[in-house]
Amino acid sequence: MRLLIGRKPEKEILRAALKTNRPELIVIYGRRRIGKTFLIDSVYENHIQFEFSGIHGASLKEQLANFHLTLSYKIPQFKEPKSWIEAFHQLAKFFDTLKSKKKKVLFIDEFPWLDGRRSNFLPAFDNFWNNYVAKREDMIVVVCGSAASYMIQNIVKNKGGLHNRLTERIQLSPFNLVETEQLLKLNKVKFSHYNLLQIYMAMGGIPHYLEKIVPGESVPQALDRLCFEKNSFLRTEFDNVFASLFDQYENHEMVVRTLANVRKGLTRNELLSKSKLSSGGTLSKTLMELEQSGFIENYLPYQGIKDSIYRLSDEYSMFYLKYIEKTRPSSTSVWMKMQGKQSYKIWSGYSFETICMKHIEQIKEGLRIAGVYSTYGSWIEKNTPNAAQIDLLIDRDDNVINLCEMKFYNTEYSLDKKYANEIAKKVNAFSNSTKTKKSIFVTFITTYGLVPNQYSNQYVQNELTMDCLFIDI
Repeated sequence: MRLLIGRKPEKEILRAALKTNRPELIVIYGRRRIGKTFLIDSVYENHIQFEFSGIHGASLKEQLANFHLTLSYKIPQFKEPKSWIEAFHQLAKFFDTLKSKKKKVLFIDEFPWLDGRRSNFLPAFDNFWNNYVAKREDMIVVVCGSAASYMIQNIVKNKGGLHNRLTERIQLSPFNLVETEQLLKLNKVKFSHYNLLQIYMAMGGIPHYLEKIVPGESVPQALDRLCFEKNSFLRTEFDNVFASLFDQYENHEMVVRTLANVRKGLTRNELLSKSKLSSGGTLSKTLMELEQSGFIENYLPYQGIKDSIYRLSDEYSMFYLKYIEKTRPSSTSVWMKMQGKQSYKIWSGYSFETICMKHIEQIKEGLRIAGVYSTYGSWIEKNTPNAAQIDLLIDRDDNVINLCEMKFYNTEYSLDKKYANEIAKKVNAFSNSTKTKKSIFVTFITTYGLVPNQYSNQYVQNELTMDCLFIDI
């Protein structure tokens, strides 16, 4: 089996479950292609006694036939079950034959696909857990699914027989930059940190996407092949992403498309006015499901500001809607031409900001404040003639606030007089509005650093380069 990259907290949770003297019910969810199945198979490779998976769009009869064929490899004499109650009864009989005292793992993959209309799968699983597994100390049941909304509503927040039965919950996120670098190195793909950022801006940290990059390709070559050629992998992926994850997925796609058109994010009310969604439960459910699946992030406002800001945080969705969808398929050097345009500078700047926000712990480590308690968020002042906005600030318990400016540039960044004045105005607006008594440190996070000059010397207190985002924590 391939080496499992990263996933340190998740591995600790799964391994700890092997050492308890109680039955364990573990739910794991996350978007498609994120590596859920690989994680379970890797950690529990020597402990899984039975594993089966739901089939997308299959009928009850087809799902039961698949279960039967899988179980027949273990115990051939069982007849094909006619219901999930009968299927789980057979599964209990199979586990009764296992005499080892070590923990035994049952892994049910793509759990939501098994619970079709009138299938009665969930009540049967509920019964199996409460009347069989719950009475054993040597079993771990792992249920896994890409449909985050289903997993949360039916397992995590279950009000029926599974209420409070869950022992561990894992929401699997995309790789960070460190894990992305480790995966590509494992596949003999060697990129500089600048090139890795370019790849991350287009694909995010989705392991299955990153696996498609081959050694010897430059970034433009890889993106041309995967995104801009006819029927290329990432050219057709977007159409399947939301439909496979959500019911009424048109609402989710609408929110994503709306946020993709706004660089700095939107409040809930602004989302309502710009999208065609109605207020109330539909929007709340859609936003929650997108957030739980890692497509958007809700950035909490700084003190005194009421409305939090929703931003599109999925790099692939941003890249697809900005470039892939609007570009005709071609076998020529599409991406190399794109990089020379002003729109690329705007898009890459926004993408770099989003990536920095996802790597706040690495930034704190780079600032050497990892041991200082702090909170982070965004701030906006709209009630002045010249509205000011800070996308990332770090409010520290050591009486300091870092106001972060993030710049993606292909060389050292030179702070000029005009931008320095804008920063000074932003600091003053923040100080006057919040009445903070803390020291304010202007902090630049750039690719290759700042050019030393009178403005950087006067206005900037902290400086970090992109290398800090690759700190392994």
